[in-house]
Amino acid sequence: MGGTSAERDVSIASGLRIAAALRTLGHQVTSLDTATGVIDDATEHALMEAGMQQAPPDLESLAAMSKRSLSPSLGTLPEVRQADVVFLALHGGQGEDGTLQALFDLCGVRYTGTGPLGSALAMDKDLSKRLFRDNGVSTADWLMAPVTTEQVNERMGFPVVVKPSKQGSTVGLTLVREPGALEAAIAEAFRYDDEVMVEQFISGRELTVGILGHEALPIGEIIPKHELYDYECKYTKGMAVEEFPARLDPAVAAVVQEQAQRAFRALKLRGYARIDFRLDDSGSCFCLEANTLPGMTELSLIPQAAAAAGISFPDLCERIVRLATTEGRS
Repeated sequence: MGGTSAERDVSIASGLRIAAALRTLGHQVTSLDTATGVIDDATEHALMEAGMQQAPPDLESLAAMSKRSLSPSLGTLPEVRQADVVFLALHGGQGEDGTLQALFDLCGVRYTGTGPLGSALAMDKDLSKRLFRDNGVSTADWLMAPVTTEQVNERMGFPVVVKPSKQGSTVGLTLVREPGALEAAIAEAFRYDDEVMVEQFISGRELTVGILGHEALPIGEIIPKHELYDYECKYTKGMAVEEFPARLDPAVAAVVQEQAQRAFRALKLRGYARIDFRLDDSGSCFCLEANTLPGMTELSLIPQAAAAAGISFPDLCERIVRLATTEGRS
């Protein structure tokens, strides 16, 4: 957990909750921050007491932490080499982009979730959207920066969503309604990534589908207090209403779940993932992205989807571990 991406705080919240759940099932669990090392009991308790902040860590502190990160030597740590399974609760950065997964493959370390190729494909929103279209998954139109307002107007018009291509948790994301705000939004997104996407904004309902194994979990609908389901709405209690299962026409629900499974296969994912959609007023769904290591915090979506399917949080964690021991690497 932890790491040095902008989603560090979310990752710690996920990891602490996963560790606690697995311990209730009798597993021996070591908590490890890939930036700082093994987390002892007192530090775990302090981190749980501190809870989530309303904004991500500042980039300067993350950059300083990155210089001291343990990531290059993780494959040699006894806590990693001796583990039956490494449960990855990292979000964003090298924890989710396939880099760490490739290192573990080289070291013969078994881990949860998707392998290096699928992780890299899902993290890169430009590549994933190209694969979605090639595999019959509907997705909103987009351009990659640098772009001009004239190009955006000609291709899809305003409003658009500007976001880093390889980030999550809506970090660095801006909804741009007027051409005059485009340049500043692109500059903000470039603070978090070296590639920036300008995507057609789909007005409508926010939906999400968890995939566990190859099974689509009940669809969820997110109704945020802000116009977009931003960082604050995702990780601050009371800032969003999540309904599981979503109130959808059965025929529409079947299409959304089928599109989610198709996206899962298109990106060569495994284990579990969360696929996000927008549903417009005509009932058409558009896939936004796939999350290969989705949040597992108290407010996160895939645990809520699992609960709607009758799967408790400890059982969800157990199933993810079991999938890691039975599925082949890719």
